Amino acid sequence: MTQTHETRMQRKKAVIDEKIAAAQTERGVLVVHTGNGKGKSSAAFGVVARALGHGMKVGVVQFVKGRSDTGEQAFFRRQEGVLWHTGGEGFTWETQDKERDARAAQAAWDVACGHLADPAVDLVVLDEMTYAFKYGWLDLAAVITRLLARPPMQHVIITGRAAPQALRDAADTVSDIAMEKHAFQAGVKAMPGLEW
Repeated sequence: MTQTHETRMQRKKAVIDEKIAAAQTERGVLVVHTGNGKGKSSAAFGVVARALGHGMKVGVVQFVKGRSDTGEQAFFRRQEGVLWHTGGEGFTWETQDKERDARAAQAAWDVACGHLADPAVDLVVLDEMTYAFKYGWLDLAAVITRLLARPPMQHVIITGRAAPQALRDAADTVSDIAMEKHAFQAGVKAMPGLEW
């Protein structure tokens, strides 16, 4: 049994080593975190922490979230190397004002374009941006064109449900995060430190 395991692990190591040797391109990556499950933004903020650990400069633009009391904002705004912009007016069912939401999305996109034009910004997180496409606040083709014209070593992470197929196609990495169950469905309110 031990010999079989060793043989399998040796074969696996050879396959992985071959893939690592073949992956030699160094460039910025476009990542999309989408799906109905919890954790899309949390995963992006985990990458922000990782980037800061490597001394990188990060720009975060939030498109829908209008809260200024979130744990991630309270923490990351204090970190050197983070440019943070909360550009949302709150969720659409709260604002109930399509024109105001569209103006807020356009203003947030203007901030994002500043980051996307700056090669000194190593990572750009566009949090909850997919809603801007779902509600027609931003032109998807124009956004993709701008994303693809960013500095060559700049990474971008876009979060939000229902990422459109064209955005998925343009991305290098797409994670579709599913939901099996959520405490909110059982009547548990959003809890600080876990949800915001």
